[in-house]
Amino acid sequence: MLGRILKKLDTVVTNIEEWTLFTIVIVALLSLFANVVLRYGFNYTLAWSEELVRIVIIYSTFVGASVAVKQRAMIRIDAVVQIFPKLKPGLTIYTNLLMLFFAWMMVNYGYKMTHLQYVTHQKTIIMQIPLVIIFAIMPIMGVMIFIRTFQVMIQDFKSRQ
Repeated sequence: MLGRILKKLDTVVTNIEEWTLFTIVIVALLSLFANVVLRYGFNYTLAWSEELVRIVIIYSTFVGASVAVKQRAMIRIDAVVQIFPKLKPGLTIYTNLLMLFFAWMMVNYGYKMTHLQYVTHQKTIIMQIPLVIIFAIMPIMGVMIFIRTFQVMIQDFKSRQ
């Protein structure tokens, strides 16, 4: 029963992550396309377009990191594993522990940075979006990366048995 609920929750979160990535990238592409057409066709530029793309790059990086952990698509150097295949289980555990530490750092320092933006009430220059909204992605995705890494560790443990 609990396994079925967790699987359903994982499916929902995965869909949210993937649709978020799809939506924000499409919005960025459309705004950049409109900016290029206006710049070269009408000699007019949208000032907010570049700022929006910067925000989209930030969001897609952090949401994409969570998706990459779940799909085991994180960048790795596996030369040692290819030379010494018996070291793979130990190195996998080690890299997962490092990933958990990294996720903890994202949550810890991301919270501090987000809190600082909340206290100072800073906003983006052109679109006047509160920076707390932009910085909040870091601790949220830190939690998601932690959860996804833990899921991967459980899958690895089950596959070894």
